[in-house]
Amino acid sequence: MPTDSGYRLYVDSMVASGVMPAVPGVELELSRLRREVDVAMRETTVALAEVTDLVAMATAPEPSLTATIHRVEVLQLQPNKVVVIGIASTGDVTRRVFEFGHAVDRGLVEWASSYLNESLSGLGVGARMIETKLADPGLTGAEAEFIATLGIAFTDFVGEGGGDLYLEGTSRLLSDAHLPDLPRADELMTALERRAGVLQMLRSSLDRRSVFFWIGAENPQPELRSVSVIGANYGLAHRNLGAVGVVGPLRMDYATAIASVRLAARELSRYFETVYGN
Repeated sequence: MPTDSGYRLYVDSMVASGVMPAVPGVELELSRLRREVDVAMRETTVALAEVTDLVAMATAPEPSLTATIHRVEVLQLQPNKVVVIGIASTGDVTRRVFEFGHAVDRGLVEWASSYLNESLSGLGVGARMIETKLADPGLTGAEAEFIATLGIAFTDFVGEGGGDLYLEGTSRLLSDAHLPDLPRADELMTALERRAGVLQMLRSSLDRRSVFFWIGAENPQPELRSVSVIGANYGLAHRNLGAVGVVGPLRMDYATAIASVRLAARELSRYFETVYGN
């Protein structure tokens, strides 16, 4: 039985050679799903699990990576108290109340609501362009000061949540074909069921450009050190949004797994380009 290092040498050599099998079975056609991200992620993991006969997983984009500002409202609660309400394209809402030491002119409040809505609508949450808009050199005096104060409301626009982990095919690892190669099957199933550790592990590789591997003892999660994880990031041209991959025994068809994961990541990237790329 090869060691973890032996499997690593084999996989590195195979990837370096550039010779990968064709994987015609992964046909997702995600463009037809448009903005149904949840359905797209589930179809991806189902197709990947079927092709590889392994556990397939994928992380959905976190809201802060894809959300845009849908609408902004500035309302006067009291003469000296103003609330800023922002609504993101994902449905997330931010609400920030500002209390001033003096009465605020109602006309200034109405102008600020119109200005912020027109200036920020459609911009990506957390985009540097927001700072540019809020620091508009064309604004002077009371308007500039008021906008600078209210701009704090957009620092942490999107709340917690998102970035869900999708899993498909966990029962495949318990089949007669794979179970003999899984000496720690119970620990593995527990880790997959809890999901949080796997999700964190995949997010830690969000900055990688190519396909990545954790083989045996290389896995950051102790419960996964009896298996191999193969993943690849998907996203837009200028940033990764999430990862897709498979989990399987050390003795697996690495060539097919790598090719399948790469193709799934490519299809997800194409899908998200149509959704968020414009």
